[in-house]
Amino acid sequence: MTSPAEKYAASQRRAALPALQDFMLDVGFDLDDFQREACEVLERGSGVLVCAPTGAGKTVVGEFAVHLALRSGGRKCFYTTPIKALSNQKYHDLVARHGADNVGLLTGDNAINGDAPVVVMTTEVLRNMLYSGSDQLRNLAYVVMDEVHYLADRFRGAVWEEVIIHLPASVTLVSLSATVSNYEEFADWLVTVRGQTEVVVSEHRPVPLWQHMLVGKRMFDLFHDADAARKHDVHPELLRYTREMERRQEFTDRAASGWKGGRGRRWQPPPRAEVVERLERADLLPAILFIFSRAGCDAAVQQCLNAGLRLTGPDERAEIRRIVSSKVAHLPAEDLSVLGYWEWLDGLERGVAAHHAGMLPAFKEAVEECFVKGLVKAVFATETLALGINMPARCVVLERLVKFNGEAHVDLTPGEYTQLTGRAGRRGIDVEGHAVVLWSPDVDPRHVAGLASTRTYPLRSSFRPSYNMAVNLVGSVGAEKSRELLESSFAQFQADRSVVGLARQVQRNVETMESYGADATCHHGDFDEYFGLRVAIADREKSLARQGVQQRRSAAVSALEKLRIGDVIRVPNGRRAGLAVVLEPAVGGFGEPRPLVLTQDRWAGRVSPGDFSGPVEVLARLRVPKHFNHRSPGARRDLSAQIAATGLDRHPDRRRSGRSRANPGEDAEVALLKIQLRQHPCHACPEREDHARWAERRHRLLRDTETLRDKVAGRTGSLARTFDQVCAVLTTRGYLSADGEVTDAGRMLGRIWSEADLLVAECLRQGVWDGLAPEELAAAVSMVLYESRREGEDRASVPKGTVSAAVDACAKLWGEIAADESEHGLSLTREPDPGFVWPMYRWARGEPLARVLSSGHHDADMPAGDFVRWARQVLDLLSQVREASAASPSVKDTARKAITAVNRGVLALQASL
Repeated sequence: MTSPAEKYAASQRRAALPALQDFMLDVGFDLDDFQREACEVLERGSGVLVCAPTGAGKTVVGEFAVHLALRSGGRKCFYTTPIKALSNQKYHDLVARHGADNVGLLTGDNAINGDAPVVVMTTEVLRNMLYSGSDQLRNLAYVVMDEVHYLADRFRGAVWEEVIIHLPASVTLVSLSATVSNYEEFADWLVTVRGQTEVVVSEHRPVPLWQHMLVGKRMFDLFHDADAARKHDVHPELLRYTREMERRQEFTDRAASGWKGGRGRRWQPPPRAEVVERLERADLLPAILFIFSRAGCDAAVQQCLNAGLRLTGPDERAEIRRIVSSKVAHLPAEDLSVLGYWEWLDGLERGVAAHHAGMLPAFKEAVEECFVKGLVKAVFATETLALGINMPARCVVLERLVKFNGEAHVDLTPGEYTQLTGRAGRRGIDVEGHAVVLWSPDVDPRHVAGLASTRTYPLRSSFRPSYNMAVNLVGSVGAEKSRELLESSFAQFQADRSVVGLARQVQRNVETMESYGADATCHHGDFDEYFGLRVAIADREKSLARQGVQQRRSAAVSALEKLRIGDVIRVPNGRRAGLAVVLEPAVGGFGEPRPLVLTQDRWAGRVSPGDFSGPVEVLARLRVPKHFNHRSPGARRDLSAQIAATGLDRHPDRRRSGRSRANPGEDAEVALLKIQLRQHPCHACPEREDHARWAERRHRLLRDTETLRDKVAGRTGSLARTFDQVCAVLTTRGYLSADGEVTDAGRMLGRIWSEADLLVAECLRQGVWDGLAPEELAAAVSMVLYESRREGEDRASVPKGTVSAAVDACAKLWGEIAADESEHGLSLTREPDPGFVWPMYRWARGEPLARVLSSGHHDADMPAGDFVRWARQVLDLLSQVREASAASPSVKDTARKAITAVNRGVLALQASL
């Protein structure tokens, strides 16, 4: 800036924005252009949406909102974050700048100075304040929503939309988001619900990111230069070398398979210790190496230790020990070995660690602090680290570009790739960041180039009405206004926009069907009528096949329920096919029958109706010893010998069974339709099959078009319809009156914050948890929260007596709720899972951690991090039960005692952090 006019304009801008000038003096560094622009918007009185890459410094804009609130005097700023760890981190940052008197913290675990002018909180805390009409909302001027893109989270995302919709109009909203590709759409919605909102977008990374591939022991740049990156042009040297590696691998495979008919040797990636050493030689440490598996992260650390890797000096090791000691000082000594403390510390002192949700939170926090201080040089992490606290590195390594999403192995999306590699490059420390992908024969460098160059990370709403939300909305604004508020959600905004595109597709399909209809015209007669007969025959035959499957399944269920100990049966299908003896009858009262059996091959486990193609026949009876232990190899061997001694065939006579299942006669309706088909004039047409192909295309397109039309109808006002269905269920169960008023039970439901809110409320109203001891109550409530990470083959066992009765009663209530939901076209309440009942029961009884972790549903011990996370949720629900109006005085008192019993050892340590 050299001209007098430019100098004058800058001085005028400074005079018009005095708060920003004060703030810039306070922070002590020059703001980036996007930061200055967003702060100017705020000082002018508008809301702002800031979209910028990870590490670009978005939070400076949030801190300016804090500065504005404190500068004005008497006005408040709430700073919300998606997770407690981020809230704690931001609280400490703001206290360091503004003093403890001016800053408070409200999370599920902590309440510090909640009446301060600046309060940091999780988004759920603010949502609960809005519904309860809290006095703390008085004089609220600014709300900062850090990581607002969390509204796409399918479990918690709705909370962000609830807050944005319900905040008073006088509050200025500061939304901080990662770079999303549909920010214009999100901004348009913010304008409709919040008024004047300006968008500030920055694609610029403050630390440039270089992309590489590690092929064997050689590191290559993915792109030759920035121009090549824009065009997705992979470095030619990398392409040449990977093709040569693929040819070598093919030659090795052929040679191995040709030698004595052996199989080709699978590609082996470089050992992880070698990868870390390669990064160290290239001066690319500290690094985060993403492995999409908890067990893989732990195994990687062990491999580095076995290879003798050491990345730290004596002073660094001493500092690591000091940090670790402060984090685990209150941990009971007897629990350390159970938690693998000494092995973990050995890795940490060598500069290598894992980071995943299965770790004890205190261990994770020690890893984070050591890494941020540069003491730990290599962290093997799952993708959850990319969503967590600020933990940047010089380099990020992706071992694979495929991850398991809970249902299947799927490719990383460009958005996920951007999010993971966004950790590379520490502002103020590194000149540039580096992302490294490990090559393997199934990783094409051109695919990596596409991921690295694509900036598609669309924000998709996950908003849907819940029972708690419905009673709170109706209670505060009434049913009619509630519908209007739901219609103003981002979910409905996106649905309405998508309707336009769907309607255009319907019109195109109609035009295409007309042309197909012309090609299917037959001069012998009405081909539409003839094709309708063919479709009717196919539909009827499919219907008959489905009925047969259902009948056979029902017969299998009925027969399994009647089996007794000692019955010898035949398992016809699957890996366990053959003879088996029943060791334990089917467990009643929860799901389908699954008796425990021992097969002739000495396998003991539960079988289900899916293992049988029809009724289960009892072939013989054996005497099973009274205290038979199916885990004892000797006992299994002896009993399987008795099965063999019966002389029964392992497999049935397949020819005879095939004849018995044969259809005794053709269905009368199908026979009549076939006669009509043969008599139709078009049946004799020589071009009949050509006409039929065009008619089939038209038929498929018609089906697709009807589906699209249903989507158009379903998306128009879809949330209001869902809300009406939710209210219908609540009215049926007495939470809303017939005239739409919230009842006492509804007000109680409005104070329950849980995915299983209605089930919890019903358990309280029906007295399911009455008469339980503290440890029994803690165990019983856990089943409405817990969700196993993998599908179990059988139902988890639970303590006998009152706990078992409470578990069965809860499951029965869920069945009734699920039936109500199904009747109203809903599916909101997940089936309760008793997999955490035993661990919670033992912990609340004061048993040692080792026994608690070994009592999980599956064979392997429960990870300590999982135990702490679920147990904290149990504590939270127990505190809600303690305050619930529908709970009896005895249940409230038991809940208080249960909280004391549960909040010990590693949990008491976690609460104090």
